[in-house]
Amino acid sequence: MMSSLPTSRRGWGPRLAIVCVATAVSLSAQATELQFEQVFSAKGEPGTLHYQAVFSANGGEHSMEVWRDGDRRVKRRTDGIIETYAFHKPGDVEFNMSILDMKKRIHTQVDRTNLYRIGHFTDWFDLTHGLKHPLGEYRIARSAATAPTARAISDCQWYDLTQNQHTSHVCWSSHSHLPLVIEAPDGKVVWRIATLDFKPIPASTFEIHDQGYIRNDANQDIEND
Repeated sequence: MMSSLPTSRRGWGPRLAIVCVATAVSLSAQATELQFEQVFSAKGEPGTLHYQAVFSANGGEHSMEVWRDGDRRVKRRTDGIIETYAFHKPGDVEFNMSILDMKKRIHTQVDRTNLYRIGHFTDWFDLTHGLKHPLGEYRIARSAATAPTARAISDCQWYDLTQNQHTSHVCWSSHSHLPLVIEAPDGKVVWRIATLDFKPIPASTFEIHDQGYIRNDANQDIEND
């Protein structure tokens, strides 16, 4: 479920430029026998990873391409017009993010602390694994595969994640540490990884090219409010 930051903060970034911050499918949910961190764990994940996914949001279908360099940096390209770069010190909760609206040619910079200050609770796992951490009560249970509406590209284990009688079906890969398929309660596929590889990623992939872009420092605007 995608969301965007407010547009009233002195114009430091359009809604479209921020929308990809929360492209991870939001699965608000309650700790029971199975904990989110145990089931959807980043431990032992591949050092490098590149994938392409399709997902549903705001009544339409969208595409995303992601390059993940371990616990250090990630690049996401959404619908070919929004690029998100995030840089992280392994083991730290903080990260720095740059969002490029390639159509409007706007480069917005923001860090995790200031995202939290305005109520946008996104952490490093959310950015790099296609799922958001639970914020409320939830229940997780192993489940069998649902109807074959979406075939995962490799082996994965199905889980039911329930909140307020709303159950999402998640097929989690313990190898890639990603949800390969997510289905809504009605069986509609809302997230599916189409391609996936673990090849080394060139360092140039994470270079930000913003020549001629308007640069907005969201950190300064938020801190001065």
